[in-house]
Amino acid sequence: MNPYLRTYTSDGCVVVELSGEIDIVAAMAITPPLDALTRAPGPGLVVDLGPVDFIDCSGLTVLCRVRGRVHAHGGQVQFVCARPPTLRILRATGLMRAFRPVPSVDEALARIGRP
Repeated sequence: MNPYLRTYTSDGCVVVELSGEIDIVAAMAITPPLDALTRAPGPGLVVDLGPVDFIDCSGLTVLCRVRGRVHAHGGQVQFVCARPPTLRILRATGLMRAFRPVPSVDEALARIGRP
């Protein structure tokens, strides 16, 4: 049981819901399961940041790692985020363009498979 991460499948895609404070302690706890999920090629992965209360550079590093691993295997990753504090951090770090978050899991699932 991981208090920071929950996974489920929807429309043939794995959805990873992160929650709480994604700091260095959380990053150490979520990296192994995320590495396992991104080890093999897959059609798509959705990372839901909706329940995230706080994210620091350790958490952002993990998200960049996920994105890179999924792309390296020819898959697609979509990020879900509508919370202003998290969006501000993505803007401030220049990750908004790379992650291009959408406001809902449904929208992220709809984008998987589209160029």
